[in-house]
Amino acid sequence: MGETVRVHTPARVVAFGRHDVVTPGYDKAVAAARALDFEAVERIAGGRAAVFHPTTIALSWTLPLDDPVQGIKERFDHIAGAIAVALAHLGVDARVGEVAGEYCPGEFTVNARGVTKLAGLGQRLARKAAHLGGVIVVGDSASVRDVLIPVYEALSLEWDPATAGAIEDEIGAVEQTQVVEAVIAALGLTDAESSAVDEETMTLARSLAADHLAPSE
Repeated sequence: MGETVRVHTPARVVAFGRHDVVTPGYDKAVAAARALDFEAVERIAGGRAAVFHPTTIALSWTLPLDDPVQGIKERFDHIAGAIAVALAHLGVDARVGEVAGEYCPGEFTVNARGVTKLAGLGQRLARKAAHLGGVIVVGDSASVRDVLIPVYEALSLEWDPATAGAIEDEIGAVEQTQVVEAVIAALGLTDAESSAVDEETMTLARSLAADHLAPSE
């Protein structure tokens, strides 16, 4: 399989990073997420706990590479820059850069006005491949704050809930399809071949899904 980009609407999930899994309080953080009807999963990319819900857009970009170590920053620059361009096209004062006090902090956060986080990215290298995953918060930033407050408290992580934003906080109501179309255009994928995930891949994914669920108490 060649280079693929997947854009989809996720379920209610708190995705924990590798550092979270080995942090004291992880079990309590998982329980806090599930108490608020968010499934707890362990993601393959780095970073700290991040939130996905049905008013967000999940984005993943996977590409085969002989040497995935080369070009790590360039790939981050490309996708973060494209998201910023897409959001700017919709009317957001979108910028790339970490917001002081944000959840799951990162250099390639896409923010609004330098004040609130709207999108985050992570990258995982594999043998002969690289995977970038991210989330864009379209609406319902309150749900992001509500679940991350107890989750981050359990993990003893300091953050400022006021930094968790959404596109709709900036420009009012917007259809998720509008955001998806803007991102696809900014990534230069308007003419890319579109298709559903094939059944063989879905079957493999289903067989591996349980491996990424956080453990129950």
